[in-house]
Amino acid sequence: MNKIWLIVKREYILGVKRKSFVVMTLLVPLIGIVSVVLIAFVAKHGSNQSLRLAIVDNAGSSAPSIAQHLGAVTANGTHQFTISETLDRPADAKAAEQQLRGEINTGKLDAYLVIPSDLSQPFELHMKNTGNFAAMAPVTAAVNQALIEARLRARGINVDNVSEIVRGADLQVIKVTQSGESVERGQTFGIAIGLVILLYMSLLMYGIVTMRSVLEEKTTRTMEVLVSSVQPIQLLAGKILGVAGVAFTQFLIWVGSLALLVTYGAFMATIFGGGSFPAIHIPASLLIWVICFFFGGYFLYSSMFAAIGAACSNEQDAGQLQWLAMGPLVFAMSFYWLVMIDSTSTTALVLSEIPFLSPVLMPLRISIQTPPAWQLALSLVLLFATIVGAIWASAKVYRIGVLMYGKRPTLPEMLRWVRYS
Repeated sequence: MNKIWLIVKREYILGVKRKSFVVMTLLVPLIGIVSVVLIAFVAKHGSNQSLRLAIVDNAGSSAPSIAQHLGAVTANGTHQFTISETLDRPADAKAAEQQLRGEINTGKLDAYLVIPSDLSQPFELHMKNTGNFAAMAPVTAAVNQALIEARLRARGINVDNVSEIVRGADLQVIKVTQSGESVERGQTFGIAIGLVILLYMSLLMYGIVTMRSVLEEKTTRTMEVLVSSVQPIQLLAGKILGVAGVAFTQFLIWVGSLALLVTYGAFMATIFGGGSFPAIHIPASLLIWVICFFFGGYFLYSSMFAAIGAACSNEQDAGQLQWLAMGPLVFAMSFYWLVMIDSTSTTALVLSEIPFLSPVLMPLRISIQTPPAWQLALSLVLLFATIVGAIWASAKVYRIGVLMYGKRPTLPEMLRWVRYS
């Protein structure tokens, strides 16, 4: 046990002293903070330039209403649209449109709207930058309101402010939990996506770190010195636990930073960008479950990556074999949206109980809606039973492959190593 502890201590100290560890530990939370502040700043201090719009009204009745609706002042005190001119029933509509197209091409105009003589026909918005979706929504709303007004007038109904009459209701979503209720403004979705990305990156990154650590000692012949003092299984256990300490240290910093970011992100965004942002609360139980499944996933995947590193003699061979360990993680990321859509469905239940997928998908389900206790217990039992089997098989491969050099072993050869006594 003392030898394993020495290996754990060595791996941990070497891991936390690496420049990559320090850079990534600080960089990930910093990127999150900068992103929140930047999004809030851009949301408040967006483009102040008004879009220059001309209206060709072939019907002769809708242009004033559309211009009125488009003249509203935005939150930053500017007009999103400036109506440069209105052509009321032009004698030559084609010539008028050709002139407006020329103004768009020369930069004097940004867009022009064509109102058909028959209001049952499509309205046309001509613009150079068709990717400006922020401009299309208000134009569509203004056209719809003007069209409703025209239809009401045609039926003898005079309405001063049709927008107040046709305005829809604001639907507020309330999330119901056992601890109470809270207003849902997308925070559940944000937490879920953040956890999935964090778990996927951490499991993949530290699995590869374990593989490269084994491979480095093998290629530098350090392994030959180490196995003369300790058994291969002790070396494998010490390496996995040592890198686990490094992973836990960094993961704890990241999770703590994420908790602070989503808790105080609203306050920071309000200071730098203004506006109202939803307060997000991350339950302590969610953090506990995330840490449990993170450790389970780490031990499972790191043992697989360690076996691959021990079986190979160089980075190229290891890169060709690491798909064996990366495949389940990629599969989990490919199907996480099924769990997002309905976390209580049979598909979500089955996927989250599969040991190779549960370290990513079960925390996702918990963040959306906590599953029944029996599902959580079953998932953990299956996960840790699979960990025991994976470590046992990896130790078999590690014991033989750690001192073998030359060509990359095939998958059937590695399976034969597992069957050796």
